[in-house]
Amino acid sequence: MWIDSHCHLDLAELAGALPQMLRAMQEKQVRAALTVAVNLEDFPRVLALAEQAACLYASVGVHPEYAEAQEATLEELCRLAEHPKIVGIGETGLDYYWHKDQPEWQRQRFRTHIRAARRSGKPLIVHTRDSAADVLRILQEEDAGQVGGVMHCFTETWEVARAALDLGFYLSFSGIVTFKNAVQVKEVAQKCPLDRLLIETDAPYLAPVPYRGKRNQPAYVAYVGEEIARLRGLTHAAVSAATCANFYRLFNIEPTE
Repeated sequence: MWIDSHCHLDLAELAGALPQMLRAMQEKQVRAALTVAVNLEDFPRVLALAEQAACLYASVGVHPEYAEAQEATLEELCRLAEHPKIVGIGETGLDYYWHKDQPEWQRQRFRTHIRAARRSGKPLIVHTRDSAADVLRILQEEDAGQVGGVMHCFTETWEVARAALDLGFYLSFSGIVTFKNAVQVKEVAQKCPLDRLLIETDAPYLAPVPYRGKRNQPAYVAYVGEEIARLRGLTHAAVSAATCANFYRLFNIEPTE
């Protein structure tokens, strides 16, 4: 069994495909998926998807790329996080790739999400791109280790990974780990403690080999898990058991059979 710890089932590329995706998940033995919010405007759609199937969960948050999105207050994030299907706060973090001026509004938005996670007791789902130093600094300043979370779609160095692990965070690997030239990602996937490792699709993006370049879906997370098993010299069953247990532990979910 596998779990997709991060996908975006509400996006247009996957709209209307939920029944087919759920069937594909069952066929590939993917027992659950977390569909992650990127703004408040579309949050009702994210939550509605999670409510349609017992194997789906959701988060609430505003992605750092969304400069024009409605800002989420601490109170609003905590209120929305009270819903039983909401298991995490995010996607949040910093992205300096698209915002090269390193805007202060991103950092303030990130701090608000960390405070909401601490208050609600629900873990953070962290995005970082060209911003690792500031992400780690703000996580430390805001005492994010008190609630923990996951560094999603991890592509940073082992030094960054070690700093995140020291804060109590998990690392999640996407289809990038299956790409031939993803040497750094493969190295970190080999070194990451097995009890801190998650797998994801980030669907509809980043489809793994053998579907690279095509539309991604939660069923394909199996290929991510299988590649990590190969890299670490472990059985599929060992990586499956560890990543499923990690998911349930991090997001405080009672395991399903």
